[in-house]
Amino acid sequence: MAALLRQCQPRHDLYTVFGHAIEAMAIAVANSVDLRQREIREQRYLAIVGRYDRAIVEMFPQIMAELVLALEAGPGDVLGALFHDLELHNKARGQFFTPYSISRMMADVTLGDPGSVKAIITEHGFVSAMEPACGAGSMVIALAEAMGKIGINYQRHLHVTAIDIDPRAVHMAYAQLSLLHVPAHLMVGNSLSNEIREHWYTPAHILGGWNARLAARKLVRAEDISAMPPARERVTSAAAIPPPPNPLPASSPAMPRQLSLF
Repeated sequence: MAALLRQCQPRHDLYTVFGHAIEAMAIAVANSVDLRQREIREQRYLAIVGRYDRAIVEMFPQIMAELVLALEAGPGDVLGALFHDLELHNKARGQFFTPYSISRMMADVTLGDPGSVKAIITEHGFVSAMEPACGAGSMVIALAEAMGKIGINYQRHLHVTAIDIDPRAVHMAYAQLSLLHVPAHLMVGNSLSNEIREHWYTPAHILGGWNARLAARKLVRAEDISAMPPARERVTSAAAIPPPPNPLPASSPAMPRQLSLF
């Protein structure tokens, strides 16, 4: 991929061509399933390819083919590594992507006891993960790989919500998560201010009916909350109940339904 991209020099800026190649790849995948945004993204795709001669445009699908082969060889943050290999991070305001080996270690720590994650899936059907600064998707890919190694099919039992302020990063993450068939909703935006500019849904999200699955879980949560007694009654009732004889130690947290990746 690096050799293909370097062929555009010196006629074109490598950073710009890289961004356009990945965005075109993301659009090509998204437009195969996300019909609601297809027209506006198709116009963007035509605007991108209209900037280059035929040789550059034909290079885009070659890069995607190489990415497919790389991910078939094994999961990993291929595009994040490529971004650094091309030394493009120096132009991207000092942007650095987490090395995949560190992402794997953090994924193992996030999962913790495999039994706890499997218990969540047994009760709720799936676990969700939130990545507030996803970059090229390194930590999400590592989480999916870690789940696979403990016998969990992440394509059925994991849903990811991921955000990044840099559109190029979201396009990279979207391309990789789509090819790995990770159900995910990616957004271009600021996770601190909640400002969202774009929404990208992976094929696994759309084809897996995840909008309905997530809505059903929200409905269950709302019913659980509505079934609870008023706050004053809960406080009074709790005060009247003595503590259990063998309470759990403070180091044993309740199982969450959502994993947080940082």
